[in-house]
Amino acid sequence: MAPSVPRTRAAAALRMKQIALDNQDHTIRRLRAQLATERRGVAATKKELKETQVALEASHKVIAGLTEIGLSMSKKIEKMKVKKQLVKANHVECHQKFQACIHEAEDSMQAQHLLIEALVDEKDSLLQTIHDLQEANNAPAPFDGDWEEEPEEEPEEIEDIPLGEGEIDDE
Repeated sequence: MAPSVPRTRAAAALRMKQIALDNQDHTIRRLRAQLATERRGVAATKKELKETQVALEASHKVIAGLTEIGLSMSKKIEKMKVKKQLVKANHVECHQKFQACIHEAEDSMQAQHLLIEALVDEKDSLLQTIHDLQEANNAPAPFDGDWEEEPEEEPEEIEDIPLGEGEIDDE
């Protein structure tokens, strides 16, 4: 039994080493599979990171463009506000000038109306003076203040002359 025991021990030791190697081999395959999975995950993460960076750069460009547009619009709005104020001031000035012209015209019309009233009063006074002088001299009144209108003459009608042969019609 002695010689078989060492063989059994040696066989057992070899068997144990074989099992250990098998376990290590299995562990190595499992770790390699995990490593491959991790590498795929890292590659996917790197791809996502790259896509995110591209999208972020595009977003920065869009934001910069929108900011530039916003600044441009702000400048235009400010210019429009200034222009609106100038137009409003110009409108007020024109309105004031127009009102001044209206008042001047009204004053002129009122002055002309007063002048006309004064002339009518003077005419009435002169007519009364003439009438009084005529009565004092027992003379007939040549003018009694009423205007006589002459009847309007109607224009003569022109007869249509028929066109003969060979005559030219200018119409």
